[in-house]
Amino acid sequence: MNQFAAQSRIPRINEPAPDFQAKSTHGVIKLSDYTGKGKWVLLFSHPADFTPVCTTEFVEFSRSFSEFEKRNVQLIGVSIDSIYSHIAWIRNIEQNFNVKVEFPLIADLGQKLAAAYGMVHEAVSETAPVRAVFFIDPKGVIRAILYYPLQLGRNIAEIVRVFDALQTVDANGVSTPANWVPGKPVIVPAPLLKQDADARAKANGDLQVTDWYFAQKELATTAK
Repeated sequence: MNQFAAQSRIPRINEPAPDFQAKSTHGVIKLSDYTGKGKWVLLFSHPADFTPVCTTEFVEFSRSFSEFEKRNVQLIGVSIDSIYSHIAWIRNIEQNFNVKVEFPLIADLGQKLAAAYGMVHEAVSETAPVRAVFFIDPKGVIRAILYYPLQLGRNIAEIVRVFDALQTVDANGVSTPANWVPGKPVIVPAPLLKQDADARAKANGDLQVTDWYFAQKELATTAK
């Protein structure tokens, strides 16, 4: 059993994200360098450099980089490859796919970061991390987690949508329904008292009430 895999524990939603200091293609970086400046962070791992599925993901992350910037999101990639491998792979991607990789890529040779975030799943590989995705808010708290197997490339549009939903939830004190995208109605919290439930059942105005526990409303949209 890999010693780092054995020590790893997957952090949970609403727990503090483990801080780190690591070498990257942008120099030495820390998670708190970004969250301390009020930024959201997307920390994502990939199994290895110079692999086809990972290459397609880096191309799409790069093509959507401006969308993440609009949402105040810092992308940070990580794998167990060396800085030299990262640089060579990024140069190869930029030359072959006509994109600019503008986010840092961490060299996690000792697997310390992979262990801290539970990225290495032993049943898959004792060394290569799976495709983990951690959504971290400006307070340094993990808000959502996604995992994909090695053979399945991530949907970048869905990752952007999750940030839209998290930021909408925080700004408005609401929830988002299945398949929600910006511009669609959001869910208003259900009443906790009977008299409030009775009032909700008769409500009109800006609420779209289906029943006392289920109500939606429109939000004013702001172009990103």
